[in-house]
Amino acid sequence: MRYTVTWKKSAADRLAEIWLTVRDRASVTSAAATLDAVLRVDPNQHGESRGGGTRLVIVAPLAIVYEVFEADRVVEVLSARCIEKHRKPRRAVKDATQYINGLAM
Repeated sequence: MRYTVTWKKSAADRLAEIWLTVRDRASVTSAAATLDAVLRVDPNQHGESRGGGTRLVIVAPLAIVYEVFEADRVVEVLSARCIEKHRKPRRAVKDATQYINGLAM
């Protein structure tokens, strides 16, 4: 029996933000589709168990936290994030001093 995969609005909004900021949008689209497919079939066998009944799974460049509701056969994605190396630079750093000063803030 299959599960229905739903995304909290905040997780879906974050996924959209990630898609807009990555260098390789196709990789995000592919990862999201893979995650949906995997979670529909057997969500308890993927990723790592976390506290409070949640699980974490990574399909680069995405990492998601989700919860499984067995009685309803529903998986709810609670949050999404991007593995940083796949993101576009946020801003150019003019020199090392500017970079170091920014870290001190």
